Amino acid sequence: MRCIANCGVEFRYRTTCPRAVTVSRRTLRLILTMHGLIRLVDTAELLATELVSNAVRHTKGPAALRVRWSAGVLRIGAWDADPEPPEPPVPLEQVDDVEEGRGLALVRACADLWGWQPLARGGNRGKVVWCELAAA
Repeated sequence: MRCIANCGVEFRYRTTCPRAVTVSRRTLRLILTMHGLIRLVDTAELLATELVSNAVRHTKGPAALRVRWSAGVLRIGAWDADPEPPEPPVPLEQVDDVEEGRGLALVRACADLWGWQPLARGGNRGKVVWCELAAA
């Protein structure tokens, strides 16, 4: 648990890679399993899939999956190079029968907390869309 508790984990991927979502999801499953957080795996995979899918679908630059465990809370974030905020999620019941546009609605419904923040570091701009799961 020391690795993701003290420094977090970041997995960078190319948004043009068609396997970015699958590789991110499997990497997250492995990290959580190795750190004894198996009870969070299924929900965390769903949330990471939605966040990474949005970054892949809506941006053209670099992106990364970020994972941190602190004080019994798992934070999953998808960083991308687009500084524009994500579209606000619509209620899940309004997107029940559509194939696209459910990502952040699922995140809002399944996570304990979610949000986004703009980032600027070393001349690079972008944002991170994140969510949290408590270990309760």
